[in-house]
Amino acid sequence: MNILIVFAHPEPRSLNGALRDRMVATLTAAGHDVLVSDLYAQGWKATLDGADFPAEPEGARLQLTDASHRAFASGAQTPDVAEEQRRLLWAHAVILQFPLWWFSMPAILKGWVERVFAHGFAYGVGEHSDRRWGDRYGEGVFAGKRAMLVLTAGGWVEHYAERGINGPMDDLLFPIQHGILFYPGFSVLEPFVVYRAERMNEERFRAITTDLDRRLERLFVEEPIPYRRQNHGDYEIPSMRLKEGLGAGKQGLRLHRA
Repeated sequence: MNILIVFAHPEPRSLNGALRDRMVATLTAAGHDVLVSDLYAQGWKATLDGADFPAEPEGARLQLTDASHRAFASGAQTPDVAEEQRRLLWAHAVILQFPLWWFSMPAILKGWVERVFAHGFAYGVGEHSDRRWGDRYGEGVFAGKRAMLVLTAGGWVEHYAERGINGPMDDLLFPIQHGILFYPGFSVLEPFVVYRAERMNEERFRAITTDLDRRLERLFVEEPIPYRRQNHGDYEIPSMRLKEGLGAGKQGLRLHRA
């Protein structure tokens, strides 16, 4: 199978760098084809701006959604964006790997999403009517593909528990897992999180990589997070409100897990 790792850490000798190398070795040994988009090493441009749309009329007011659609539809995107889109279409599974910085992904990875997930490619697709609200949340260009987050955090696991001061990790990752990955169709697996990343020794590293190997072995058989699909009857259209009676006993973001 084809696997794309999108790696966002500025130091290749970091824990994240070691985990990336381990994933490449493990997946390759299992017979998979692996590509790595190393954003810092590539000098990835993180900002979405007018330079992404060279075919737009000079001096025209920049309307990002329209410009993104025209660039994608006409093949006028910048080469770096087009290459990342090609890699996404090639991949059967995508792994986003990053350190948790200020409760989210590094800016360079967010910029990768903003530039690569173009209108007409990752969003703004499908029928929009009183019966459907586009191909999204379980449908779209990435339907049938799998995605997983591999990330490190400085805090303890207790800090990210249900009553932990940082908030539940599932809630912090919801915008990424549900909004960035499930929205355009990925089946999203539970994340692999390394807590207390600054407290690492050889013994703990061996235990962590053993656990990571086990997750990678099940990359294509593990049950994904059971997010509710938009167009399969759970939501009222066009309000996108979860129908009454669903999610009994749940609250907050957990309502959107079936």
